Amino acid sequence: MRATLLMLAVVVLAASGVTAAQASAAVADDGAKVVEETWLDARTADLKIDSPALGTTGMVRLIVPSGWSAQPGRTWPVLLLLHGCCEPVDYRSWDQFTDVKAFTAGKDALVVMPTDGPAGMYTKWWNFGLKNTPDWDTFHTAEVRQIVERGYRGGTRRAVAGLSIGGYGALAYAFQHPGMFGAAASYSGVPNTLYPGIPVWIIGILARAGIFDYLTLWGDSFGMRPIWSAHNPYDHVDALRGTALYISCGNGQTGPLDPPGQSDVLEPSALLSSRSFTDRLRQAGIPATVDFYGPGTHSWPYWQRALHNSWPVLAGALGLPA
Repeated sequence: MRATLLMLAVVVLAASGVTAAQASAAVADDGAKVVEETWLDARTADLKIDSPALGTTGMVRLIVPSGWSAQPGRTWPVLLLLHGCCEPVDYRSWDQFTDVKAFTAGKDALVVMPTDGPAGMYTKWWNFGLKNTPDWDTFHTAEVRQIVERGYRGGTRRAVAGLSIGGYGALAYAFQHPGMFGAAASYSGVPNTLYPGIPVWIIGILARAGIFDYLTLWGDSFGMRPIWSAHNPYDHVDALRGTALYISCGNGQTGPLDPPGQSDVLEPSALLSSRSFTDRLRQAGIPATVDFYGPGTHSWPYWQRALHNSWPVLAGALGLPA
């Protein structure tokens, strides 16, 4: 029985174009490595990564291009897709709740969808300066990136997009790592974390994820404002100059993709944060594609539509047809 399972695993890996030896060779500079690789079908793989940056393991789902197996000598541009807070299916959410697999089937992009934990906030946590983990930034932008490039033929043309807190993460990573991403897209994100009311919004989502000591994130937004500001895209728009930007958000009212009578309180806050950010971009003379589409809630149908609508911006950075 054990031999049969081993043979089955080899067959699956071979059919996918990756051998066990190739997978184990995918090691990041800090020693992060794949400790378990599971191919769900010919285009979809789940990776469990032993991560020094997290101090534990972290999961990543890959969706490879349709021609990935047939072209083993080719590298592929990388689209990093970030999920939001408190989603039980975590790194699988984009694949489970949208048509991303079908949408990218003919687009020649390698889609990378990493965990951010229940509410990792796409950042290195302050933790009162007492420890260095979790560092979600390093996990995503160094460990996962290097493993994808070294073991799964990811290229150096990259774009990043995310929803809600993932939208914050996309813009934060773009300004904190200049040149790493040619495009960044925020769908219902909070690109100004210091906009009035948004720190309380963030405290609320941390509590929703079971994290009640919010000070471990960046400290108090008043007393530790420099730490908050250092992570705030709004305060660093000049670092985004030259990055193709896409910002979208609804207003929380019942929209065309909602059941009758549906509304929410999250989307209006995201809209206020996003509007302040695009105003700041405009004042700085930094171009962006903006879609504040009016009625629509903080929900997956709108984020799927936003991915489709933002594709021309993302594709341009990836060197792919719009």
